[in-house]
Amino acid sequence: MAVQRDNFDAFCGLLAGAADALATYAGVMWAVWIRFDWGVIPMFHERMPPRGMYVAAAGVMAALLVAIFRMIGLYRRPQSGRFEHLVPRLTRGVGTMVLIALALSFLYRPEGWPPYSRVTAGVSFLTVLLAVLAERYALSRLELHWARHSAPIKNVLVVGVGPLAVRLRQAIEREPRLRARVAGHLAVPGEEPDGRLARECVLGSVEAFGAAADAVKPAELVLATERHLAREKLTELILQCERRMVSFRMVPDLFDVLTDRVSIRHIGNLPLLGLDSWPLDAFHNRVLKRAEDVLGALLGLVLSVPVVLVAAPLIKASSPGPVFYRQKRVGTNGRTFTMYKLRSMPADAEKATGPVWAKEDDQRRTRVGEVLRRWNLDELPQFWNVLKGDMSLVGPRPERPFFVEQFKQEVDHYMTRHVVRPGMTGWAQVNGLRGNTSLKDRIQHDLYYLENWSLSLDFKILVQTFFCRDNAY
Repeated sequence: MAVQRDNFDAFCGLLAGAADALATYAGVMWAVWIRFDWGVIPMFHERMPPRGMYVAAAGVMAALLVAIFRMIGLYRRPQSGRFEHLVPRLTRGVGTMVLIALALSFLYRPEGWPPYSRVTAGVSFLTVLLAVLAERYALSRLELHWARHSAPIKNVLVVGVGPLAVRLRQAIEREPRLRARVAGHLAVPGEEPDGRLARECVLGSVEAFGAAADAVKPAELVLATERHLAREKLTELILQCERRMVSFRMVPDLFDVLTDRVSIRHIGNLPLLGLDSWPLDAFHNRVLKRAEDVLGALLGLVLSVPVVLVAAPLIKASSPGPVFYRQKRVGTNGRTFTMYKLRSMPADAEKATGPVWAKEDDQRRTRVGEVLRRWNLDELPQFWNVLKGDMSLVGPRPERPFFVEQFKQEVDHYMTRHVVRPGMTGWAQVNGLRGNTSLKDRIQHDLYYLENWSLSLDFKILVQTFFCRDNAY
């Protein structure tokens, strides 16, 4: 299929590769300066190495990083989404590069050269990561600026006028780096139009696709979004696109928010469309995450002791009842467990109402409880849940059985979030989705976390938790 092309995306990819190499080189030499020239780190038994030794090593590490980034798709263009979504992959790529470079240093060393400094290798992870993050952030802002000030090269026809079609239109309009504009929509018989779509955006019925594609010159891409399209009509639409040399794509709305996990496998010559496994289905990833949880929980429990010692008498004085509040929550695979919190409400807060969600300016909170909730301090006893294995440091927040029974019937994919241990904090929470907020948005964020899990993403969420107090009530 012929698609109008220019060199913008290719140029951006090449620029990113060159910038990554320079940033890596600068980061390695920065680490060498910190280790040998700054004078803060003692030399121990090391001697000053030939400067050319690390100049050569920096060149090798720069080439390694570019190769790794290419393998994990960081030069694919156009790229979409916010910069922070790239941080986990950038961190993983830099870490992999440093480990490979360290392994190579043991395998090869020119005669007469001293051993490569392992301290320098450790420092270089931080310096290269900082240099690459700064460079990539500047590059993303530059690419965004260029894209906003260049003319669109794709005219998109969307087959469908329903909610998914509107979401697709909004996604295209929000991402200038695609350099695309939605030329119009084609309605599918039997499809209920979305009220957010202006009437003038609809060019007619899908039956008139040929005329619409000829009128929109050139029609670069056709995106079918609705399952109302009959198989025969879909086949005809694809053939018409081929005749006009127009690209065709289809949003797999059968899987709704799970589209990132759609994969195709073959048995013989038959393609099978299905859902991929989660990253945490892999044994080694589960081991890494559990190690992270145990170490984090031990540290968290030690740091929590002074806070609990101060909070305990204040909680007792605020209202009668225990210091710790125990509540049944639903965890991995739907199993229930007892979750611990510092009590922030009277012991009989739900006696008259039954289970209800906390809300803003909730009158049931005690004065001490209001402070505890505002700063997330009521969650500290959950480090014990993490150490026991009921919970994880990061994951979808656990809900009470009463609400789980309700939501699993009303909210698509709700139970999918229970394939992993629930977390003290999560991707939805650091994006302000806690308390009385949209459940659908919360599920989408939970599923994003499950699909994109990595230790670096966990670290990012943990850091953001200290600064995010939206809807903490």
